[in-house]
Amino acid sequence: MNRWSHLPNAAHIDHIIADVRTNPDNWTRAWDASWDAAWSAAWSAAWSAAWSAAWSATKHAAYDAARDAARDAARGAARDAAWDAIMALIAWDESASYLEFDSDQLLVLSVLGDNKATLILPAVIAFEQNTEMV
Repeated sequence: MNRWSHLPNAAHIDHIIADVRTNPDNWTRAWDASWDAAWSAAWSAAWSAAWSAAWSATKHAAYDAARDAARDAARGAARDAAWDAIMALIAWDESASYLEFDSDQLLVLSVLGDNKATLILPAVIAFEQNTEMV
């Protein structure tokens, strides 16, 4: 049991932490693949919105614990990619459905200003790399 296990997306958060621990190179590549000028501008707005939503009185302990778990699981770009997805999962319960989209769909939504899509995009790219390796 952890401090985010009460959240609706706890299983997804656990999956991301386990995957970034197992496949950090995929997460680094995913971060690099999604970090261009257009996406970085969208990311900044999405991150601010997610932080505000995640930092509510009911979620701040989960936020701190999940951030620390992501930091412990990986370093650098891999950690950043995982943390963005986790923050979206903490901030918005409905963001878990975005994990079922493919990266092209999320990129379109991100360009259209969808904050959840922007933050989940690197995670989906990392998961797509996992399936390509099978």
